Amino acid sequence: MTGKTIAALIVCGALGLVQLPSAQAASKVEIDAKVHEAIGEFYKHTSAGKELAQKASGMLVFPEVIKAGVGIGGEYGEGALLVKGKTAAYYSTAAASIGFQLGAQIKSQIILFMNPKVLEKFRKSEGWKAGVDGSVALATLGAGGQIDTDTAKKPIIGFIFSNKGLMYNLTFEGSKITRIEP
Repeated sequence: MTGKTIAALIVCGALGLVQLPSAQAASKVEIDAKVHEAIGEFYKHTSAGKELAQKASGMLVFPEVIKAGVGIGGEYGEGALLVKGKTAAYYSTAAASIGFQLGAQIKSQIILFMNPKVLEKFRKSEGWKAGVDGSVALATLGAGGQIDTDTAKKPIIGFIFSNKGLMYNLTFEGSKITRIEP
């Protein structure tokens, strides 16, 4: 077998594993535990993000968004919406992409709804699509770990990170977020 064939088999195997979580939703207890762990990781990476989260009307947390692809890719994750620190509802996020891509990754996503109006609009939606139903300002860190002041003033602010820190050159655009009942 050639190196390309072996790589293709590995990725196809990874894609098969990625589909398992979406076939059966995790339990509420599992989602809640992973959400709280992801929030702890998030707070370790950015004190400015923690301050914004404490001011937010709602915090949507996807602790494990799995993305994989070979030419055509997809991503899926389950999480919870926290309002005043308590779980208000459970959601999934899904997106598809076409283009040069090979491999798989796991990332965490947090979306902060900074005022009651945008939170209410999100909660009333049947299937909320980032970039269509609401624009998510992707937060980046500047000097001293501070978030850009323009981003901090946006009504919806998103963070994408892994256990290695905040991730760059990523987007929420095209992600469809749908309420689930685990």
